[in-house]
Amino acid sequence: MADTLRRLTHTSSFSVLQDKLESWHKDYHVISCDQNLNRCCELIELTAKIQGQLFAILNLTASEGGHYAGVDTLKMRLLPWLGTCFSMTRPSVTDDTSLQLIQESVEKDRRIRELSASRDSDMLKMDTQLCSTRLQLDSVRAELVDAQKELDETKSKSATTLLATEDEVLQLKADLRSSHEQVEIYKRKLDALDDYERQIRLLRDEVAYLSTEKAVLQERLARSRSPSPLPRLSRSSSPLRSESPTRAQLTNSSRHARLVSRFSDLYAVERLEAQNLLRRYIADLEMVQKIIFIAVVESFKTAKLAYRQFKLRVRKTLSPSHFGPESLEDAAVDYIVRNLDLYDVQASINDVINAMNVNPRISFPPEVDFVLISALIRDSCRVAFAMQTLDPPLDLAFASDGELFSDNKYRRSYDSEFTAPLVTHHVWPALVEGDDVVVKGEAVTRRGALWSRNRSRSSSPVRSRSLSPSRSLAFNSKRSLSPQRLRASCL
Repeated sequence: MADTLRRLTHTSSFSVLQDKLESWHKDYHVISCDQNLNRCCELIELTAKIQGQLFAILNLTASEGGHYAGVDTLKMRLLPWLGTCFSMTRPSVTDDTSLQLIQESVEKDRRIRELSASRDSDMLKMDTQLCSTRLQLDSVRAELVDAQKELDETKSKSATTLLATEDEVLQLKADLRSSHEQVEIYKRKLDALDDYERQIRLLRDEVAYLSTEKAVLQERLARSRSPSPLPRLSRSSSPLRSESPTRAQLTNSSRHARLVSRFSDLYAVERLEAQNLLRRYIADLEMVQKIIFIAVVESFKTAKLAYRQFKLRVRKTLSPSHFGPESLEDAAVDYIVRNLDLYDVQASINDVINAMNVNPRISFPPEVDFVLISALIRDSCRVAFAMQTLDPPLDLAFASDGELFSDNKYRRSYDSEFTAPLVTHHVWPALVEGDDVVVKGEAVTRRGALWSRNRSRSSSPVRSRSLSPSRSLAFNSKRSLSPQRLRASCL
């Protein structure tokens, strides 16, 4: 008996019965009548099973107690309970009523069976539809898996193609960069070749001139050795004296080549040194470039003016005592070529700095002065002064902000917009000989920047700066070789 009771305890039949009863109570108003009846029959069957097990336990317990054990309990509790459960009262209805109730019950059972059959057919149809839906779902899942695989393959192929395209683009960019570098190298070689050809032409002209001079000198030597003396002619009517070349004329081509090379060195060396020096005080690179450009332009203007004044003083000094085969003009130029160190370059530096102090296009920090780039100004003045002694002289091309960019005069800077037609500002001036460009300058071209600068520049006041007394004294003390101190004895 103990084993049967233990199995009944472990199966928790009453707990299952209670759970089913609570679940039926919750779903009573939701489910149909057939389902409620099925739930009730299920509970009755479960209760009957439990009662059968309890009766089995009761029988085993009674048999274990012996022949007379438990008789009182059975008499007092089980038998009265059984009597009350199985006792039936006499029905209060008539036979007709009972028959009608039986017919209604049979009709209800028939309806229940029909509903059950229809429900079973509906369930079968739903199961069929569910199976077909599951099959369709499986086929859609298979198609989805295939599509995912195709998508993964397409992604891998696209990634491979993209990597290949990026590699090709990088290779093309590298080829384009190398092509640009080769073009720049070829341009430099072409410029160098043009310079070489120009120097060759100059040397040929010089050789031809020297050959002509040699022939003239040999002719004069032959005439001087002839027995009949030549009549003494006046200085103004002597054709031989006018053909005698001066030192300036003989060295014109070599000085031309040297000065052109020196001008290129100014751009490559002194300009960069001045730019690095100015960048310590001015963060704006455009303003630094403008300062350097204006300094070179003002140096050429001041040097040309100083050359004209110096030449007038030399002519005035040489005119009383001039006697020679060359004209007074050639003698003055020849003297200047021989005595370039008499040029008072410090006075020109002061004039350039004064002109830059009142220039409204540039600005400078108040704690420093344009004396900072006096080395560049000094070299530019010396080169410009020496260029005036050439025949024909070298000069800077006219430049103005907003002019139309010319490939013959300028090169575009690295930060320029190569499609912009107008010059925003200049970095370096172009060197010209008459109407021919000898050395190209450098300019910056951008779109739309020029007009905004002009509008903002119109409201800025004119800047003026005067030198401090100590600086003025220092500048004046260096004027030891002024052209005004030139005397006739020095000539």
